[in-house]
Amino acid sequence: MKIFSMLVIGLIREGKVPADNRVALTPAQCRFLMKNVENVVVYVEPSPNRCYSDSEYEKAGAILSNDLSNCNLLLGIKEVPVSQLIPNKRYMFFSHTKKLQPYNRALMQAMVLKNITLIDYECLEHNDGQRIIGFGFFAGIVGAHNGIMAYGNRTGAFKLERVHKIKDYRALIHTYFGLKLPPIKIAVTGSGRVAHGILEIMNLLDVQEVEPDEYLSKSFDYPVYVHLKGNNLYQHSINKTYHRNHFHEHPEEYSCLFEQYAGHTDILMNGIYWGTNVPRLFSMESMQSNHFKIQTIADITDDKHGSVPCNLGDATIDNPVYGVNKLTGEQTDPYLPNSVDVMAVGNLPNELPRDASRYFGEQLIKYILDDVRKGGAAVIERATILDKGKLTEPFEYLKDYAALD
Repeated sequence: MKIFSMLVIGLIREGKVPADNRVALTPAQCRFLMKNVENVVVYVEPSPNRCYSDSEYEKAGAILSNDLSNCNLLLGIKEVPVSQLIPNKRYMFFSHTKKLQPYNRALMQAMVLKNITLIDYECLEHNDGQRIIGFGFFAGIVGAHNGIMAYGNRTGAFKLERVHKIKDYRALIHTYFGLKLPPIKIAVTGSGRVAHGILEIMNLLDVQEVEPDEYLSKSFDYPVYVHLKGNNLYQHSINKTYHRNHFHEHPEEYSCLFEQYAGHTDILMNGIYWGTNVPRLFSMESMQSNHFKIQTIADITDDKHGSVPCNLGDATIDNPVYGVNKLTGEQTDPYLPNSVDVMAVGNLPNELPRDASRYFGEQLIKYILDDVRKGGAAVIERATILDKGKLTEPFEYLKDYAALD
């Protein structure tokens, strides 16, 4: 029998401001690992901001300590501040560096300097490119709720409570009982975890799905949604076809078909992944047209000036919605005449932190941690951006980005 080396996990304190309250592993998951998996120990750096208390981790058998120097895998959620990086360690967190994000270049350079190994959650993928773990499902749930809430606030047709004021997802579901939505039309974009979360809320609110042609040609006396995936949204500019792999390799060769839906949509729920070469769903200029009927946009994937061009940047959990003047494109207060309301928040799952963390940790345990413990797994190697401070082959395109000034 092969004896695997000890996996000493350290749950780090979130240092990014504002502090994230989600965790990579819940106390119950820590207990499960130490009880059922050989050679696993979990240390927890004390924190006042987690959705689970230090005492809950201690009761689960984890070791509370401000010293994580003996850990060989450090787990976080958001980017680690440069001042908190421990040299020569192996980290897993969302680094937000693979798109050469300028605001994290200093972090990348510091990790190079400190000989750090970085495994990025965002890069953990199955062989077909499907993401393995993430918070997208709960981002979709919270984002869809907030989008419906914003529409109710604008029109006065109904009222929804804020998610973060509700205990958990189960309690959130109970708030929908008896809620009757007006006969609105909702466009849902995307096919990944975010979209699945949006569709969950559509089903809970008894919003009926209709086909794209019905959505464009018919009126309904009850709320409906259309689910627009890649083949509904994009078309090759010359041969008028859509092939998923080709689109992802050459998005600049495609045109977007969404604007035909803008004249029939009250609420847009956006859940598509966006890159700089991907066509936007619509233009800022098209918002000035009488054809543009969208009143509320929940941009759940939240790319500033991205697939939703009127995303002017992050809002906050406390104030998740702002307005955008349709004529000037300038940011305004929400719910004003001649404006579109935009819900764009980068940490939506923080409104349901325990549910989101539990879901995340389950995926981490099911698909990732055993491969980390055993070593040599291709899925881990593909997600390793830095190996002891050096870029791995798939990420050599980050060479200039990671180079020290």
